[in-house]
Order: sequence, then structure tokens, then C-alpha cells
Amino acid sequence: MIILKSHREIEKMKTSSRIVAEILESLRLLVVPGVTTYDLNRFASAEASKRNVKCAFKGYHNYPGSLCCSPNNQVVHGLPNKNPLVSGDILSLDFGVICDDFYGDAAVTVPVGEVSDSAKLLISATEASLYAAIGMALPGNRLGDVSSAVQQFVEGKGYSVVRDFVGHGIGKNLHEDPQIPNYGSPGKGVKLKVGMVLAIEPMVNEKAHDVKVLSDNWTVVTCDGGLSAHFEHTVAVTENGPEILSRI
Repeated sequence: MIILKSHREIEKMKTSSRIVAEILESLRLLVVPGVTTYDLNRFASAEASKRNVKCAFKGYHNYPGSLCCSPNNQVVHGLPNKNPLVSGDILSLDFGVICDDFYGDAAVTVPVGEVSDSAKLLISATEASLYAAIGMALPGNRLGDVSSAVQQFVEGKGYSVVRDFVGHGIGKNLHEDPQIPNYGSPGKGVKLKVGMVLAIEPMVNEKAHDVKVLSDNWTVVTCDGGLSAHFEHTVAVTENGPEILSRI
């Protein structure tokens, strides 16, 4: 069941989502050669505590961290660890909080030091595909319009979209209906209505779309070892079009 949010509830979600955006922006500045994802996870936890909000991922289905840290060929759900990042890596950071009973959720992929041109292009294309999808989150459009916007943009650049993991509705629960694939057909799927709040999150692979989960039961990696990038915003469908809530 898709839960529509009132204007007041969306304002609450804007608060939680902006906190996520602020912390992710601070994390971006800390991503330099030599830092560890363990350090980044501690920073995110501390920043959430300063703001008197709860980290959304900590303990969720027993996830051990507050921040998902996925370098290079890791797609999503990477576990924080004490291995230093090195120049040339790319790192996807996925973070969420709970504030006043409502969730906010967002993700970015950032370069570590100097990265290859191919890595820069992958990051840029993935971020651009997110905004292409957000632009289709209009009342009266179909979910397939959002999904296909990602797929068409990404595949037009020669990349592939992950199919095993998808975006989602969000509200008082981290994951709500509807599921939001990053592939699909325009004009298909549920009709978008004012009050829907969507976590739209393209996960884009440099090579093939196939992924697998490692033995830690969390970390998702590309099967072929190619790089992967991930961007996400929490977006409300409003009378005036899509509103990005997870923006400073």
C-alpha cells in the first residue's frame, strides 16, 4: 500500500532529509587518501548525535554500521572498515536518519584524490541519471516514466543499471511501497500522486549489470569487477512538481 503524506508530514521529512544532506556534504570533504570508512562511519554517527537524531541504518536488519560505504566495485551496503582509501578509489556513501518519526535517505559517490577520467564519467552519468528520473516525478506520470528515465540515460552512455536492488517509497518506514526500479517502460506502473515520497536511487555499473552479495551477507559487488556508482535523493511529488527534500 502506498502511503500519501500530508504537507505537514512532508515538511517533517524535509527536516530529516536536510540533516542527511548536511552530513553527507561534510563527509564529502573528509573523503581523502588515507581516511578509512571506519572514520567516516564514526563521524556520521557523531554528527547525527549532535543533532539529536537516530541513524536510520544502524541495526536495521542487524546492519552493523551507521553509514553504508561502498568503494570501487562495491555497489551498495558496504561495511565500514579500517582499510585506508587510496587516491584513484571512488566511494559511494549512503546515509539516513530518523527525525520526529520520519526518515530521510540519500547517497552520493565521490572520488578519492585523483581518479581516472573513466571513473569521473561514471560518477557524472550516474548523478545526471538521478536528475533525469527526478524530472519525471510529476503528478499523473507513471512510475515507469521515472524508472525508464534512468535506464535510457545510463544505457545511452554505455553503462548498465543494477536490477537486483531498487529505490523505494519512504516515510515513517525506511522502505515503503512502491519499489522504484532503475529500468522499465514509460507509461507503465502506478500513477504518481501528490503526497508520494520516493527515494530514487540509480545504481550504475561501468560494465555488466550483474551483481552478487559477499559472504558478509551485506556487501554487494559487481560480478565482473567493474566500478559502480550510486546517487540518491528523497523526493516528494507535489502539485508544483518534484521537490528534492534531501538538499541543503
